[in-house]
Amino acid sequence: MTDPRAPTVSVLLDDIEIELRNLGVWSGQPPSPEAFASNVPFFADRMNFDEWLQWVLLPRFRALIEGALPLPERCQIAPMAEESLKHIEQDTQAIIDLLHQLDGVFSSAL
Repeated sequence: MTDPRAPTVSVLLDDIEIELRNLGVWSGQPPSPEAFASNVPFFADRMNFDEWLQWVLLPRFRALIEGALPLPERCQIAPMAEESLKHIEQDTQAIIDLLHQLDGVFSSAL
């Protein structure tokens, strides 16, 4: 059975991608394979948070939705975004707001 949160999460993932593109941090080239071999939350030792969003979070959540697999029970991404996106010169409030919304989808399920 498809997770009832999937349609909302899918829209938020698309909106996050659009905002990453608007910020100019969307990349056509993935990080090195070594960057994906991290055991640290958000792969913070091997890639920037915006890279993690593009190359880890978005593909993993989309794969779960497309495969009709269970979504996580909880999600706490926005606090990391608030700290990690400070290196971006543009206003990052829109993407932080989207990540708060994504977190909220999961917190309301508890």
